[in-house]
Amino acid sequence: MDPLPYRNGGTPYRFSRRSASDLAYQASIKAIEASKVKYKDIDLIIVATISGDHPFPSTACIIQKKLGLKGIPAFDVSAGCTGFIYACDVARQYIENGGARNILVVGVEILTKITNWTDRNTCVLFGDASGACIMSRAEPSDISRIIDSKIDADGSQGEYLLQAAGGSRLPASHETVDANQHTVYMEGNRIFKNAVKSMYASSDEVLRRNNLSALDVDWVIPHQANMRIIEALAEKMKVPMNKVIVNIHKYGNTSSATVPLALDEAIRAKKIRRGDILLLTSFGAGLTWGSLLARY
Repeated sequence: MDPLPYRNGGTPYRFSRRSASDLAYQASIKAIEASKVKYKDIDLIIVATISGDHPFPSTACIIQKKLGLKGIPAFDVSAGCTGFIYACDVARQYIENGGARNILVVGVEILTKITNWTDRNTCVLFGDASGACIMSRAEPSDISRIIDSKIDADGSQGEYLLQAAGGSRLPASHETVDANQHTVYMEGNRIFKNAVKSMYASSDEVLRRNNLSALDVDWVIPHQANMRIIEALAEKMKVPMNKVIVNIHKYGNTSSATVPLALDEAIRAKKIRRGDILLLTSFGAGLTWGSLLARY
């Protein structure tokens, strides 16, 4: 495949194979053009990914180059499948503290490039995708806003979901490649139990902190890991499945891209209407989890 053309005459990277930044660039273009924000008014780029183009530089900096933007900070967030929720939480803090007004937030993964195709427990689960949004400071008259968010982690359980090699602990070698240690390893049963419990806990906390219950939520948009987790979470929250956005049957688990992808599809399908209360929640490697409550 030929490299994608970039804005303002940006020079394409010489690698022709599609990378995380290629998907993220396309998602970013669509997010910006769907918003009222001009390119020059973007103050910050935050990218959630565990499968970026390189260990460094950050994928956010590569996207910045492709978009032709200069003079703004750009960085990545590594929180596994919870990455988009983490990135939105960070963006919220910047906006509320006055550090930025318009932030490009992206979730992107190319998980098929770090999948062990001999492991049937994982290789049938993952997909590649990117989703993006513009988070901006709300005007007093705006009904749309981030109400609250909660992120959390438990590093003591990180061994249940990881890519063992490729970092400073296990640098690339013939041995690590032969042992498939550069691919995703997951203990599914342990992840399932933790995922439901943790997503419920963070969702319940943001609702209670704002004197709301699950009955007040119009749409739950969970991480699209698998249907068993989604259904178990809905049951625990006492939310009917017709109020849960589901698209895993189309794309599989795209990690940090699942939540923005599901949100975008629901908006384009006109399921979500202005003023609806949305609860976004996810769980991922780290172990990490988090929830974000918003009014659309």
